[in-house]
Amino acid sequence: MLSGRWFWSWYGHNKTSHQTAMTNMKIAFIGMGTMGAPMALNLLKAGYDVTVHNRTRDREIPVATAGAQRAASPQAAAAADVVVTCVSDTPDVEAVLLGDQGVIHGARPGTIVIDMSTISPQATQNIAAALANKNIAFVDAPVSGGSEGAKSGTLSIMAGGDAETISKVHPVLAAMGSTITHIGPVGSGQLTKAINQIIVAGTYWSVAEGLALGLKAGLDMDQVVQAVGGGAAGSWGLTHRSSNMIQNDYPLGFRVRLHQKDLNIALEAARTLGVPLPVAAYVEQMETGLINRGYGDEDLSAIARTVREQAGIEEP
Repeated sequence: MLSGRWFWSWYGHNKTSHQTAMTNMKIAFIGMGTMGAPMALNLLKAGYDVTVHNRTRDREIPVATAGAQRAASPQAAAAADVVVTCVSDTPDVEAVLLGDQGVIHGARPGTIVIDMSTISPQATQNIAAALANKNIAFVDAPVSGGSEGAKSGTLSIMAGGDAETISKVHPVLAAMGSTITHIGPVGSGQLTKAINQIIVAGTYWSVAEGLALGLKAGLDMDQVVQAVGGGAAGSWGLTHRSSNMIQNDYPLGFRVRLHQKDLNIALEAARTLGVPLPVAAYVEQMETGLINRGYGDEDLSAIARTVREQAGIEEP
């Protein structure tokens, strides 16, 4: 594992050379969503020369105001040393990288593409192969840590690709994440993210069920969370999302519809490998129901809506 701690130790002994590298390295960042925009801002803060592009162009403005340049298309943005993509789904990544105005038409040989989206592992391998034909290197590096981690630069980054390429872009990744793990070849980062989302599904659902029991019993829920959070039941979801579930209010951190998309990727991989995922399949169905009822753009913790309704808890 190449950790953020390793990077900062290296940085401290090589500050001058690293600053020179940052001045000379150009980064394109495509995708200015809830995750992408703060990640691009962290690259700016680290001293990189950043160009941004987003399909909805006015989403580029806050990052441009902070110092980034803007590009009219992925192809135009791709005149860079490193191209980072962070968009919603597999077809979006394919369009951004391989489409008519895609990165493949603007990147020069030797460019490194880092896809930080969450997409199909098989599609990831196909994209990497297409880029390799143009001598463009590829790393799949999906992330976990929510919008909080994107803003603070403390994301967990799961990287797939060859070791030499990942070593070259490690300082770039370290500007966005505090834990950077090289899992294996291209596609393994996406498979690891699928595992992450399976675990998140089970954790969030069980937190919602446990809290519903406490609410129905009339317990002091702040005390309950403090008690169980200090023991074996402690988790990121409990710490950061229990208040949402208790208050029945779900400000955006990571959208329900995106997690449902991620679970479908995980379930497809599981079918291919012959692995049963009954909890993940059940949570995916519950998320589909929330999406159909108009809650798809709420935070993932909104799965507690379903648990509360099943428990007959009155709205606060």
